[in-house]
Amino acid sequence: MRSDDKATVRSIMGWWHDLQPDPVKKQAGDRAALAALRRCGSVVDALFEPQVQKLVHRCGARGDTELARLALVAAVCAHVRADQPGIRVARQVGPADLKDDATALCKPLRFRRLMDATTFDECLRAFRRLVALAGGGVNVADLAEALMMWPREGAYDDSVGDRVRRDWVYHYWNAGSVDQGKQNNS
Repeated sequence: MRSDDKATVRSIMGWWHDLQPDPVKKQAGDRAALAALRRCGSVVDALFEPQVQKLVHRCGARGDTELARLALVAAVCAHVRADQPGIRVARQVGPADLKDDATALCKPLRFRRLMDATTFDECLRAFRRLVALAGGGVNVADLAEALMMWPREGAYDDSVGDRVRRDWVYHYWNAGSVDQGKQNNS
């Protein structure tokens, strides 16, 4: 498993969809597992949940850091009630009107605190708040991809995590993305 691997994000998405109740498809989901994950006070607590272990096996994780990253993803994604694939999470919670910070679901000061989250447990608290501010509906793939790279704790090389955080700042302020800036400078 690679933290920045698209196959890992697809596995996480499949795991998340399996847990969600869907009356249209007559899928019961696993409300008890979601509730247990929502109650986890730390990433270590989440590691003890059977659904996290299923996710770990599904993604082929090895090593402490990969296990902790997947537990973080599971504990935060358990709070997501609806997938919103059309919009990036940072753009969704950013200001609708760039001239008025008050239009943001996540105010700039809280967003700054999110940017400063470095440990697994800090990320757990900050991203849970973010999902709540978004009303429980966010882009699960975008969220999972960011969560896999966000914590600096246990990171061998944090350059990918820094890129993800920079990209979130660009999207929050609706300034495009890091890659667009590179193309414009060429």
